[in-house]
Amino acid sequence: MTTKARTPEQPKLSAQEQGRRQALRVAKIVLAVSSATVLLASGVAYGMLDNLDSGLTKNDVIGKKQQGEIAADGATDILLVGNDSRVDAQGNPLPKQILQELRAGDNEGHLTDSLILIRIPNDGSKASAMSFPRDSYVDVPGHGKNKVNSAYAFGRNAALRQLRNSSKSKPEQERDANTEGSKVLIKTLENLSGVEIDHYAEVNLLGFYEITKAVGGVDVCLTKAAKEEKSGANFKAGPQTISGGDALAFVRQRYGLPRGDLDRVVRQQVFMAGLAKKILSGGTLTDPTKLSNLFEALKKSIVLDKEWDVIAFAQQMQGMAGGRISFETMPLGEPIKTSDGQEAFSVNPSKVKDFAKQLITGGPAAPTSTQAGSGNNGGNGGNDTAAAKVDVFNTTTTTGLATKVQDALAAKGFAKGKSDNAPARPKTVVRYAKGEKALADKVSEALGGVAVEENAKVVAGTVEVYLGKDYKGPGARGFTARGPVSLDGVDSVAPAAAPGQQPITADGVTCVN
Repeated sequence: MTTKARTPEQPKLSAQEQGRRQALRVAKIVLAVSSATVLLASGVAYGMLDNLDSGLTKNDVIGKKQQGEIAADGATDILLVGNDSRVDAQGNPLPKQILQELRAGDNEGHLTDSLILIRIPNDGSKASAMSFPRDSYVDVPGHGKNKVNSAYAFGRNAALRQLRNSSKSKPEQERDANTEGSKVLIKTLENLSGVEIDHYAEVNLLGFYEITKAVGGVDVCLTKAAKEEKSGANFKAGPQTISGGDALAFVRQRYGLPRGDLDRVVRQQVFMAGLAKKILSGGTLTDPTKLSNLFEALKKSIVLDKEWDVIAFAQQMQGMAGGRISFETMPLGEPIKTSDGQEAFSVNPSKVKDFAKQLITGGPAAPTSTQAGSGNNGGNGGNDTAAAKVDVFNTTTTTGLATKVQDALAAKGFAKGKSDNAPARPKTVVRYAKGEKALADKVSEALGGVAVEENAKVVAGTVEVYLGKDYKGPGARGFTARGPVSLDGVDSVAPAAAPGQQPITADGVTCVN
C-alpha cells in the first residue's frame, strides 16, 4: 500500500559523477532485490539503460500508482513470479530448439511454480522474501479451492476463451490473457497474505535460459548427486556452475527430493541469491558486453507492472546494506489430498497474514512497559525485560539463527548482547547468574518455554541463550539447515537430519538437497 512522497530537487552533476552514481544505483537495485530473485535482475538493465525502457514488456496488472510513492504500510511489496510458459514476453512461441534444451516439451503450462513476495521496509535497511510453495491449497477468486500455482492459469485461460473470437493477433491475445492471469494471481495472494502488492515482475522459461547464460552461469552446491527424468536434472554432488537448461532443471526438480516441493523452494532461494552474487561479483556491472546480453535476455523474458519506476525504487533503496536479505517460506499445514486426488498442503490464511506482517516488524509486537516490568520478579530485584542483556549462541547448522533470535527478543523489549556460534548441543537452554532466575524465566517464556539453568560463569545482569538442535521458537522462522528440517510454520515437522551430518558449503554457497 502506497502514498505519494516528495522527491527533493537534486543539484546538477558532471557526466562522470552521473555515471558513477548510476552504476551505484544499479548495484543497489541488484543488491536490494535481485538477491531475492532472478526476476529483478531487470533492475540492472533498467537502471543502466533506462533510455531503452521501451524494450521491456510492461502490463497494467496492478493499476495506476503515483510516481515517487512510498509504502504507507511500512514496506514496498513486490510479487515475483516464475511462469512455466512456452511463449516469450511478447507472446511469441519459443523456438523448438530452445524448448528442447530447456527439456520443457511443447505442452503449454502457464503454471507459476515460483512465487515470492518481497517486503522491503521504507528505510531500505533490509528485505524479506517469502516463498509460496506451489502445492499450497488456497482460495482462487472465482475458481474455488485450488493449488496456488494454478491461479494464473485459471485467469489466463478464462480470458483466452473470450479473446479467441476477437480480431486481435495471436501474440496480442496471449499478452492480454497473460495480463488477466497475473491479475487473478495477484488477487489470490493479496487475499491470502493480507498484503497489498505494489509491484509485479515475471520471468518465463526463456528467462532462466537467457539470463543465466548472459551472466556466465550461477554457482550452486548439492549435498549429493541428483538425476531425475521429469525435470531433466543431472547434477554431481558438491559445488558447480549452472546455466541454460541446467539452471531451469535445478529450480524445477521436485521428484526425488526428500521433501519434494519444499526442497525445491529452498533450491529456488539459493539460486536467486547465487544469481545476485554473480551479478555483483562477476564483473557484470562493469562489462558492456555482459550488460548488453543481459538486457537482450530481459527484453525477451521479463514482464513488469506498467507503473513501476525502477529508478525511483533504486533511490528508495539507498540505505540497503549488503546481506540484509532473508529468505522465508510461508506457514503450511498438514499434507492433504484434494478432491481430484492430488497431493497438496493445507493453509491457514490467518497464520500467513500474521507471518507476512512479521516479515517487516521482526516478530510479534513488543510488550508494553507494564507487561515487561509488572509483577513480582521472584528475587531479581524487580528487573524487567529491558534490564536483561541477552547473549545468544547458535549451536546448530542453521546459518544466522542467533541473529534472528536476538532480533525477535529485541522486538519483545530485551536488550541485545552479543551473538556468536558455540559447540553443537541437542537441547536449547537459557543460563542465568545466581539470583537472576526471574530474568531467565522471562527470556524462556519469550522463546516458547525452553529450559533454564543457573551457571556460575554467567555475568550478573546477563542471560545466555544456547540454541540447540531442538529449537523451533521465535526467530527460527524460514531457516533451513542441510537435511530434512522444518520450514517456517510447517505444523508437521519433517524428520531431522541424520546424527553427525554437517553442512557442506563452497565459498559461501550453501549446499542443499
